[in-house]
Order: sequence, then structure tokens, then C-alpha cells
Amino acid sequence: MTALPTSMREVFFDGAGGPEVIFVHDAPVPSPGPGKVLVEVVAAGINRPDCIQRAGLYPPPSGESQIPGLEIAGRIVALGEGVGNWALGDEICALVGSGGYADYCVADADLCLPRPKPLSLIEAAGVPETYFTVYDNVFTRGRLAPGETFLVHGGSSGIGSTAIQLAKHFGAKVFATAGSVEKCAFCEKLGADAAINYHEKDFVAEVKGLTGKKGVDVILDMVGGPYLQKNLAALAPDGRLVQIAFLQGSRVADFDFMSLMLKRLTLTGSTLRARPLAVKAAIASALREKVWPLLDSGEVKPMIHATFPLEQARAAHELMETSAHLGKIVLLTGK
Repeated sequence: MTALPTSMREVFFDGAGGPEVIFVHDAPVPSPGPGKVLVEVVAAGINRPDCIQRAGLYPPPSGESQIPGLEIAGRIVALGEGVGNWALGDEICALVGSGGYADYCVADADLCLPRPKPLSLIEAAGVPETYFTVYDNVFTRGRLAPGETFLVHGGSSGIGSTAIQLAKHFGAKVFATAGSVEKCAFCEKLGADAAINYHEKDFVAEVKGLTGKKGVDVILDMVGGPYLQKNLAALAPDGRLVQIAFLQGSRVADFDFMSLMLKRLTLTGSTLRARPLAVKAAIASALREKVWPLLDSGEVKPMIHATFPLEQARAAHELMETSAHLGKIVLLTGK
């Protein structure tokens, strides 16, 4: 292996604010500690939590770098003590707590997964955050089973496009909401049985019509706010609402919980970043067993909307915040 450089480029936030606080500077190349690997980053996925961190509302967990970036793909260039399941030069993608927007990033060995065979490293960078999140929340917490009905809000997002594909593959009937004709068509192309333009139609009424007035069994929501009450109305008896974000707020006045009892509903949710390593490693293991064969065969795949050089991270965040993208936005290091 070629000797590693001593410095690298990394993105940092010069305070809390909009995309204007994003800059790139030089920093020392980190070293992997026990149980970790150093990855030469080829690409890093952009995610909504990165924008929330930039705004000062989602700090990294204790012990993590302040540098943004929750998912990477690249080549392993150094091994920490005790790492025996990876070798130098292995091409991987990984879920990381922070630090992905850089030329080099330290990752836990147990949260690395092999690059899916049909995917480039650029495409593989769009896998970890969304696939970890969707698998854990839809199938573990939401208990979505074959033959059930599933609704995902924001179906054209990275999370939404992943949820549609996985839910459909595992035997569910899938509905999605999206904000334009183009986005609805994108969802249906991915396998959604129906896509609802929320600017034109009430998703509760549409879901009731699509399910013979029963409602759906599982909802994956990242909107919150006014959707919270509507989601309860759209759920079938014994339905499960899984909340993974609150883009329109987590507080709702005059919230009526009566349907919770009458329909025996379950409300749950989670965040991923701050959970213990052992929990995230268990998700990685489940993904490798149940989902990686689908990625390796090309039956499911990340949908990459746009790529930007590392120096254009500001433009990538600006695009993310327009919500105009279909799928994932990815930063490239040029490695």
C-alpha cells in the first residue's frame, strides 16, 4: 500500500446556519483505534440530518467528530488493533457517526459492509444510512409482514425510494406520498402500487379508498406536524406508525389519541446515530443476511439523483433543502 498522506480535505461548518456556513479546509488524516478501520473515501452520502446538524439542532454524539457525513464508500487503507474481518484494499460502504465529508474517515469495522457487486463505490455511498434506517424501522420496529399494506411519506427521497423497494420486495402492498406528478411517477417506477400527490389529494381519503376503507398496516413518517393526526386516521386496526423525523415539528395542539385505543394502534420511532455500536452492528448483520443478496443481484438499488465534488458541498446542501431531488445526493472526493 502507498504511504498515507498526513493531511486531507474535510468539510466543516463555520457556526450554525444555512449552507453559507459550509467550508472546506485541510486537516490531519485520522488514525483508526481498536476495532476501527481507516477508509479512503470515494463518495459520501448527503442526508437530512446533515442539514439539521448544520443548523445547530443535531450535534454529533459524544466522542464523534464535528465533521458531517453519516455514510461513506471507499477502500480500507489502515486497520485498527483487533480488526480481523477486513483487509487492506477492501472496497466497502459504512455507516459512520460523523466525519464522512472528507478524503479519509474512520469507521467501526462492524458497521462496514462489502460494496454490493453491481454498484460502483459512488452508488454504494447512497446505501448505508437509508438501508440501516429503513430496515430497522419498517421491518423490526414496524413489523411489516408479507401481505400487509405500507405507506411511506416522502416516497421520492432517499429513505422513501429505499422503503418502497424493500417493502415491495418483501411482499407488501406499497403506497407513497410525494409532492409532484414527476415524483409520483418516480415512486411508481420503483414499485409503489399507488403514489399520492399530497398537493392535490388528501392522503387519508386516498388510502381509505385504496384499502376498502380499512387503512394501512404500517406508516413510515418523517414529516410529523399536521401529519401525526392524519396518520392515525390512515392506519388500519392494529396498525403501526413509525416516526423517524419531524420536518414539520414534533408538537401538535389538540392531538386526539382516541383512535389509539379504538384501533389498538402502536406509535413508535427511533433515531440511529446515537444508538450503541452493538445495536447498529446487529442491524448491519441483518442487512448482510437479508438485504445484501438483493443488492448483489440488482433486485434493489440506491437511486442517485446528483453528485457534487467535495468542494461543492454547499451546493449539495442547497439542492437537498429544495426537496427537488429524486433519491440520493452524493459528494465525491475524486479518489
